[in-house]
Amino acid sequence: MVLAADEGVEEAIKRSVQPYFVLDGNICALLAAKSHVNVFIYDPTVPDPAGLINQGHDNATAKAIQIREGDSINTEAMLALIRSVIANNKAGGWRRLAR
Repeated sequence: MVLAADEGVEEAIKRSVQPYFVLDGNICALLAAKSHVNVFIYDPTVPDPAGLINQGHDNATAKAIQIREGDSINTEAMLALIRSVIANNKAGGWRRLAR
């Protein structure tokens, strides 16, 4: 889904094992846990009107979405969230935009 958000998105392995998706900066990273997958969204400023983000609301650099087996994913909302991060990255990154 992340790769489908923009043709320029690339997947990279960082920290030796963790898959990251990048385009002019980090978009998100995946981390498998025993009972779920964490999707770390590397932009704490993006809007989340669908309420996908369920962890890290007060985090200064990233928020997370925990996805468990059997959970349905709101594809339209997830793509909108990812595209918002990409747009902020292309505009210089959320830190620059927040100033």
